[in-house]
Amino acid sequence: MAKDKKASKESAQEQKAPEQARHSAKERPRLRARFEKEVAAALAKELELKNPMAIPRLHKIVVNMGMGEATQNAKVLDPAVNELGQITGQKPVVTKAKKSIAAFKVREGQSIGAMVTLRGDRMYEFFDRLVNIVLPRVRDFRGVSTKSFDGRGNFTLGLHDQLIFPEISYEKVDKLKGMNVTIVTTAANDNQARTLLKHLGMPFRA
Repeated sequence: MAKDKKASKESAQEQKAPEQARHSAKERPRLRARFEKEVAAALAKELELKNPMAIPRLHKIVVNMGMGEATQNAKVLDPAVNELGQITGQKPVVTKAKKSIAAFKVREGQSIGAMVTLRGDRMYEFFDRLVNIVLPRVRDFRGVSTKSFDGRGNFTLGLHDQLIFPEISYEKVDKLKGMNVTIVTTAANDNQARTLLKHLGMPFRA
């Protein structure tokens, strides 16, 4: 009798398992969903692209924080790595010098900063937070420059400090640290990339 109850209990758990797995599925980022439903079609029409594969889209976002002081004091790198991890939600990679530069007292292989490369859902989530939450928190913000493209459809944005990110606690910051955010796209040229970022909400300066 006890075995029958145990068997029936296990079969009931097996039946419930698929239902639990379905509810635990990760929710799709809202910006990614909006791109697929609205932005892609608008870009194809505006740029007169007939091939859906030619529609420009985000490829990756690279967030780089350089710490020149790390050449004299390696401990300053730890807070930078920790803060960059909080901002991006991904473990940063410590960047090292590719060659020695005597004028800057830098030796080859020395740790000089931290970097994170975002792709997929995390990339869309970071971009969404950047344009809707972070940039409006910049003091006297008048929009980002339209001249920061590299000629190949990639856009680089410089941020003066990490306090504009809501994930960073003001009390725990010992020093202001700037960073570069490079948005890499599949666009064929700067004009396509500018149109893509504009549709995704990037507040370009008028």
